[in-house]
Amino acid sequence: MNILGISCYYHDAAAALLRDGRLIAAAEEERFSRIKHDFKFPRMAIDFCLETGGIRSEDLDYVVFFEKPFRKFDRILMSVLQTYPESWKVFRESMISWMIDKLWVSSKMENELGLPREKVLFCEHHLSHAASAFLCSPFDEAAILTIDGVGEWTTATWGSGRGSEIRLEGQIDFPHSIGLLYSAFTAFLGFEVNEGEYKVMGMAPYGRPIYTDKVWKVVKQNADGSFALNMEYFCFHHSTERTYSSKFVDLFGPPRPPSMHFFTPGTGYPSYFGPKPKKFDELGRTNQHYADIAASIQKVTEELILGMARRAHQQTGLKRLCIAGGVGLNSVANSRILRETPFEEIFIQPAAGDGGGALGAALWADNTLLGNPRNFCMEHAYWGKGYAAGEIRSFLEENGIPYEQLTNPDKHLDRVVEHLTAGKVVGWFQDRFEWGPRALGHRSIIADPRRPEMKDIVNTKIKFREPYRPFAPSVLVEKAETYFDLPEAKKHYPARYMLYVVPVREIGQAELPAITHVDNTGRLQTVFREHSPLYYSLIERFGQATGVPVLLNTSFNLKGEPVVTTPANAFNTFSKSEMDCLVLGEFLVEKDALASKGQRVP
Repeated sequence: MNILGISCYYHDAAAALLRDGRLIAAAEEERFSRIKHDFKFPRMAIDFCLETGGIRSEDLDYVVFFEKPFRKFDRILMSVLQTYPESWKVFRESMISWMIDKLWVSSKMENELGLPREKVLFCEHHLSHAASAFLCSPFDEAAILTIDGVGEWTTATWGSGRGSEIRLEGQIDFPHSIGLLYSAFTAFLGFEVNEGEYKVMGMAPYGRPIYTDKVWKVVKQNADGSFALNMEYFCFHHSTERTYSSKFVDLFGPPRPPSMHFFTPGTGYPSYFGPKPKKFDELGRTNQHYADIAASIQKVTEELILGMARRAHQQTGLKRLCIAGGVGLNSVANSRILRETPFEEIFIQPAAGDGGGALGAALWADNTLLGNPRNFCMEHAYWGKGYAAGEIRSFLEENGIPYEQLTNPDKHLDRVVEHLTAGKVVGWFQDRFEWGPRALGHRSIIADPRRPEMKDIVNTKIKFREPYRPFAPSVLVEKAETYFDLPEAKKHYPARYMLYVVPVREIGQAELPAITHVDNTGRLQTVFREHSPLYYSLIERFGQATGVPVLLNTSFNLKGEPVVTTPANAFNTFSKSEMDCLVLGEFLVEKDALASKGQRVP
């Protein structure tokens, strides 16, 4: 049985293909369209899934959409009517958007895929999230928690899963939303909503949570773990331009201008910001204020999430927890759930946002609706498109790119380790790309974590991003506990996907300065030989050469672009940055060789 799950029209359009209950392929549309967070109908992602499965659209038994559009439209209309006339722009834009395509998802899928209506199914948004976490987890039973911005009406749910059944027993409804609360602060701090939340998380350790009392004025947490926003401070429910109100500004002060460079005495001032401004000290103090606000909203968000997790445990009595929804990407909060609640094990869908809903919708249809037994556990996230050696060679030769082919695996790894230990930055492109927002060693930029300067080098010369953003350590799973405070690391699935931030032990702080954040934590990735054998072997070989089986890992992309998909994407990114060498499968491209031939980007 072939079941295709689809998410689109809101954030991170994606497709996922199941065959007899097992995942065959999954990818976000942005990887193919090269439009970051592309929300349009995922035609290219669908084609990739079908091609990987060796089928045509007429071979599909069912196509499942990740939410119910008419219920979502109902929420938008009700919200608009309740806040009219302030919401007239929302009404106008909603009518244009919804009447063109969003209401007619069923017809779109029927026409695009050539399927009859009876093969098109719809799953509720948060049920898709819940299924995306529980039904591919290693747990037979678990509590479930889903938290995001908003689905149809719902913004968070809690419940349980047993076998193939999911019961969502409670929910929080719009406009009360942890995701929208965090997004309002993201906008206030000068970052793009649905993109800059990671930046707020990275900024927070440079601040002090001294404004939590003010944040608690805009949101109230109840004893049972539920919460409610004070809507006087927000306008996302009736404005197309702002998420927070003038009362919010009165409470926290003027918003940070998006064009303003962020730096504090603790972050440093990167060269690509240009000359230091004359008011450097004053601007540093101003930015410190914003860092303190970031620390405060992060702290309150963690407390809200912990409250919901404790409620889920109280109601279910279960020792395991499954999490999905965009807020599930808050790695700091996830670690606190593990440390500070009775839950002993956690599974988090690596594509926790809307993209993961495509997989959840397909799993829900297969296991829960149709009653087929579960036979899939998501042990890794390598479900995207891969490229064979012949395809890579053809790309290089057609574009006149000088390369060295290293068919001997040992020599291949030794050569890359030589570059890394010499302080070079390497673009690493292998096998199928990752599902979800994290680069996990198949589409990664890697470097030596022992070098303190490497953090600034990669930030300023490669990623062109804010200097306070941390990098992840990829560590052999057997060695994780040597450097990181994560007991029994092997059993913790979130650590496979960079979904925990944990303390770096003293030995790690001393030996791994480039991946140790300012608060002595790291967002680690545990690497398993059986799931990523070449990346594991590279880290192992690096450990043999240096005594440190850890690599600095960040996503293979430039600021504002999706992670690379094709050899051409990888070479383009490599050429536009100051990476030293590029490894495409078994092919090595070095910047010096390109310079000698005056090579340009194809």
